Amino acid sequence: MKKLIAVFFALLLHTSAHAQTSTLALPTSGATIQIKPLMHASFQIEHGEMTIQVDPTKGGNAMNPNKADLILVTDIHGDHFDEAAMQALDNGKTLVIAPQVVIAQMKGFKNRVIRLDNGQTKSNLPGILIEAVPMYNLQRGPKPGQKFHDKGRGNGYIVTLDGMRLYIAGDTEVTPEMQALKNIDVAFLPMNLPYTMTPEEAAEGVKVFKPRIAIPFHYRAPADKVNNNPQQFQTALNGSITLVCLLEWYPATAVETATAKN
Repeated sequence: MKKLIAVFFALLLHTSAHAQTSTLALPTSGATIQIKPLMHASFQIEHGEMTIQVDPTKGGNAMNPNKADLILVTDIHGDHFDEAAMQALDNGKTLVIAPQVVIAQMKGFKNRVIRLDNGQTKSNLPGILIEAVPMYNLQRGPKPGQKFHDKGRGNGYIVTLDGMRLYIAGDTEVTPEMQALKNIDVAFLPMNLPYTMTPEEAAEGVKVFKPRIAIPFHYRAPADKVNNNPQQFQTALNGSITLVCLLEWYPATAVETATAKN
């Protein structure tokens, strides 16, 4: 209950039902967690003196993120895996966590790369727990018999900091593994067609696993700029126990440089 009250208070300070904001502060028993959206699927998590960068890209780096202590990469597509952008955030000791399909294409970070596969956990990092969870399409693909994201290829992640559990869904539809999640404080959900899911589908998934906060992201397709309105997601969750926080993922000052349709 104390955690829920603290999270709710943070939302009152940083967002409203009809406004977007550039940062979100999440109080914990220790240092506050700061969430800073950068571009599309790229964002920064700060906790005390530690910075985690999720799916860095050139467009996201235009927003002047911190150097990274840890980089999480979800998949091989260009709006998630950009090694030049990763290297620009390297502080000389930066660790990278990624699935094998990404590691196979990497040239740098040779001695600082940690492979995680779906279902695996990394627990010996100072003050942080990382769990790799499946992300994949159930029905959508470029043609019959193919999916945009195959099960087991990429990773979603659950990041635990000071007891706060952050779920980064990656490029996925609502899967049984997502529905089975427990005790999620903050969930980042994608919603762009045809590659992931609709805002309404994402909301139906949220109603099952009931995170305390849901954040829509990854809602424009890089190639055609189709905008699945995140307010549709918010509307679909009106009256639920989940608070929706709208962050600014597409600032006018940054340029999306993703090279692949996700």
